Amino acid sequence: MGRWTQEDSDEARLPEGMERIGYDSDTGRYYFRDSDGSVWQGAQGAEFSEMTRVSDGESSRDQDVEAAPVRADGYQPLATDSNGRFRYIHGNTNAYRTIFPFFLFIGVVLLLVWRLIFAPALAPPKNPCPPHTTSYLVQPGDSCWAISQTHGCSLDDLKKLNTNVNCDSLMPGSTEYISALSSS
Repeated sequence: MGRWTQEDSDEARLPEGMERIGYDSDTGRYYFRDSDGSVWQGAQGAEFSEMTRVSDGESSRDQDVEAAPVRADGYQPLATDSNGRFRYIHGNTNAYRTIFPFFLFIGVVLLLVWRLIFAPALAPPKNPCPPHTTSYLVQPGDSCWAISQTHGCSLDDLKKLNTNVNCDSLMPGSTEYISALSSS
């Protein structure tokens, strides 16, 4: 902290009984209140400067809401309550409206990643067998005729259940379907 920082406070720079009560960023003016309740405004763009009276203390106490000075374009910069204090609106809700599409986009991307990567692994495995059939894992040296004879079904039934099977070259490790009624 600097050597003369105590001289930068409101108590050191403002007259006795005067307090800073607000700032209007549109006009660049600070507003002050003196001990009798009168509201004063500073020069535009200056933190401490010559002040001009905006309202009297007695007249502002009689009204429920004190009217702040009105600019030439009709804008009323600051509203005060019945005590003459400036109302403070918490936060800037427009900032959230501006950044909401960004967070919405991030949420959609995360849901898409979840759907494409994690959700298929969590789904229960589907039974690829048609109804009334069981699966058979082809072993090296098996043929369609050997599989049908081992499980007690006809070769035609085996070919009907496996429409895209090539009996001339069965691949070991592939799955073929056989009739469940004939294997029991």
